Amino acid sequence: MEGLEKGLEELRQTFGSGKTRDVAWRKSQLRGLLRLLNEEEEDIFRVLHEDLGKHRVEAYRDEVGVLKKSVNFALENLDGWMATKKVKLPWLVWPSKGEVVAEPLGLVLVFSSWNFPIGLTLECLIGAISAGNVVVLKPSEQSPASSLFLANCIPMYIDSKAVKIYEGGSSVAEKLLEYKWDKIFFTGSARVGRIVMTAAAKHLTPVTLELGGKCPGIVDSRLSLHDKKVTAQRIVAGKWGACCGQACIGIDYLLVEEKYASEMVDLLIRMIKKFFAKNHLSRIVNKQQYHRLSDLFNDPSVAASIFHGGSRNIKDLVIEPTIMLNPPLDAEIMTEEIFGPLLPIITLNKIEDSIEFLRSRPKPLAIYAFTNDEKFQRRIVAETSSGSITFNDAVVQTSSTDIGAAK
Repeated sequence: MEGLEKGLEELRQTFGSGKTRDVAWRKSQLRGLLRLLNEEEEDIFRVLHEDLGKHRVEAYRDEVGVLKKSVNFALENLDGWMATKKVKLPWLVWPSKGEVVAEPLGLVLVFSSWNFPIGLTLECLIGAISAGNVVVLKPSEQSPASSLFLANCIPMYIDSKAVKIYEGGSSVAEKLLEYKWDKIFFTGSARVGRIVMTAAAKHLTPVTLELGGKCPGIVDSRLSLHDKKVTAQRIVAGKWGACCGQACIGIDYLLVEEKYASEMVDLLIRMIKKFFAKNHLSRIVNKQQYHRLSDLFNDPSVAASIFHGGSRNIKDLVIEPTIMLNPPLDAEIMTEEIFGPLLPIITLNKIEDSIEFLRSRPKPLAIYAFTNDEKFQRRIVAETSSGSITFNDAVVQTSSTDIGAAK
């Protein structure tokens, strides 16, 4: 990679100069990011549509708007984050005083993903800059328009001696991992996450992994008719409304009682037609992902389980919202993260059986349980393990609660 050594050396010199420790510098960089989001908003909408077919409303809701909120939150709280914290010490060391001083780590590497290529890239950058670090960004090559936009625009708004962008595929990522970093952020698959962790272990570099999983939705048939309709709306929005199902915290499959399955499917189909009649869905990111999803249909027993949808258009990289009823549990669609617009529904004798079903499978990033039964809610919290549990909604996460899959 031409210029990599020189670029990393410049970053180290910038960090060594101490300029990134200054609160005024950090705030100036955050304000630069805010200007980028405001002044380049139309271009952001353009590249997100080019890469993923995202409607501008979806692009603002899931990426631009979230980023603006994050920058403003950082600006409002930065002084407090940087402040020295006094701590109590045991009497054994009296009359000593104790303080905790926050300090930057140094050189940070960010591998971002293709499904939210602007949002997840800049979200990590906001945190790294707020903490006073210098940063290398490696955008995903699977969202090329967004990657090029970041490479061209970030140097216009951010100190180019403190933040650098390197575009490219796996060879670029492999080259970057040869170097020593003080912190690595990675968003992507568990397979690549293992590669990143292995490389980081050579230097004992701390790593934050944002991986995926199969997030289940549990639907209690004891809900009122009104609540069942609201549940269907929220499932449809949570499954297909965010990047056409290409979201790690999206609903992967549903668990429902067998006696309720037909009613649930009918409600879902009605809501799909209501929400997406004008086809405002994002598209599949590229042919590689399109073929991966299409391969899930190739198993005859899986194809036989399709209850609604299933049509595909490779030219436009579009797969219709598809509902499957009881595909085989050992089929790939039920053992691997779907990451697309396919929704299997698995039926159970009683909804309480969902707890044992989840306990028998890998721990998910999130569980979405639609039930008003407080006893059942308490059992789900006590007897399952996941990164988060949300009751009566989907995809909703908050910055005030930790997000991360239990292992």
